[in-house]
Amino acid sequence: MKTLAEAFHHTLQDIYYAETALTKALPKVAAAAGNAELKKAVTHHLDETKQQIVLLKQVFAVIGEKAEGVKCDAIEGLIKETEGIIAEASGAALDAMLIGAAQAVEHYEIARYGTLREWAKVLGHTEAHDLLSQILDMEKAANAKLTSMAVESVNGKK
Repeated sequence: MKTLAEAFHHTLQDIYYAETALTKALPKVAAAAGNAELKKAVTHHLDETKQQIVLLKQVFAVIGEKAEGVKCDAIEGLIKETEGIIAEASGAALDAMLIGAAQAVEHYEIARYGTLREWAKVLGHTEAHDLLSQILDMEKAANAKLTSMAVESVNGKK
């Protein structure tokens, strides 16, 4: 990659792959969660992730590119780490660790979408900027919900 446009397109493909991979991983997280509120939040975010994929397809369309992903090593690592938590943790630790793992994913996504949004602006992709802003807002809200849940109900259980 030598241009910002190429970096933008590659990073867009990276996050598209990540969101698609999450649609397969989130049901496993929801099934493993013991806390009913966490289970519900993960299931809700799965629905949001599917909406985000639709929005990403719109971003690809408005920049004149085909919606396709390229392997995202970061999300693969985060999913593998989460699978390890599910296999090794139990009780109160499991829910607390699942929230931590989910927040690691949210922070990655927030970083990517924030970058993509600003690159879209610089590249003159106004509609892509607006769509990416919508997704970024969803990710920030999901992260805030996870923080609230951890502080208010999950982390206090020993």
